[in-house]
Amino acid sequence: MKNFVKSITVALSAAILLNCSAVFVSAESTAPKTVCLGGQSFGVKFFNDGIIVTELEPFYSNGKYVCPAEEGGLLEGDIIKKVNETPVKTNEELQQATFGCGGDPIKFNVERDGKELVKTVIPKKNTVGVYLLGAWVRDSCAGIGTVTYYDKSTGTFAALGHGICDRDTGDLMPLGNAEVVRAEIGSVTKSTAGKAGSLNGYFTDEKIGTLTRNTSCGVFGTVSSGIKPDGVTLQLAENGEIKPGKAQLYTTINGDGADCYEIEITQIRNTDPDSNENFVIKITDDRLLDECGGIVQGMSGSPIVQDGKLAGAVTHVFLNNTDQGYAITAQNMASNNHN
Repeated sequence: MKNFVKSITVALSAAILLNCSAVFVSAESTAPKTVCLGGQSFGVKFFNDGIIVTELEPFYSNGKYVCPAEEGGLLEGDIIKKVNETPVKTNEELQQATFGCGGDPIKFNVERDGKELVKTVIPKKNTVGVYLLGAWVRDSCAGIGTVTYYDKSTGTFAALGHGICDRDTGDLMPLGNAEVVRAEIGSVTKSTAGKAGSLNGYFTDEKIGTLTRNTSCGVFGTVSSGIKPDGVTLQLAENGEIKPGKAQLYTTINGDGADCYEIEITQIRNTDPDSNENFVIKITDDRLLDECGGIVQGMSGSPIVQDGKLAGAVTHVFLNNTDQGYAITAQNMASNNHN
């Protein structure tokens, strides 16, 4: 089924692509039992803790194709932390070190599968005399998602239901720092069979919060204003309480306010605490089908309510049936902010 689903955080920029240093809560803490219902859109400007190698690409040098990064042992998905013992956080810093190396070897401290490795790469000149590594890299991303809930007792919020991952490698992006900003949806590109649509909007430079965790089961952070839900307060459903049947989805497809739409929970797949595909939903509301074609990118985190409790959040769309998708349980999502 993996080939037929798509996570639904929408990237706003082709150049800055989207879809942890943190104040961790003790593992002995319990997940919040009562929360404020979300459904509001928000923007995030995400900056890595290091630079991700997204692709290795040979280039022409001295009559043949070469890839110094590959020759030096770098792999796609590596996170570059230091260059010649100097910490690097931006593409520009890495570029300056490479362009100015004079052909000398460069020592890289990289993180791979949670371990730190040291690799040595000797950049080579391309046809115009510029020293290159033969690697595409990424240091940041930006996009729009949806708030799942806000916890008044801690001043924190949860969103997306899945992590912010690199679009090329699929790996969870290491959180350096991330600003939460105000977002407004202006239009919708409808989903069609084989292609996920998107919420199209903009966000401002007004910082209204900060992300503190990026996990495979959602992102978590604090907000000072702007996306704090002031409406319905409800309990989190226990995993065992969620069942096939009618439910409601809260999401924003116009402006900055959430509306309620009818859906059906069609299948309970698992209660795996590390999965963001715990149950399957189907959009039944004609309004959402007419305007969006079902589920679209940008709806990640849209809360699902069943029997007056927060059951979970939508996470993926089925590309072959865009009126259907996966969701994570609220209990699993909340637990990931306390592990």
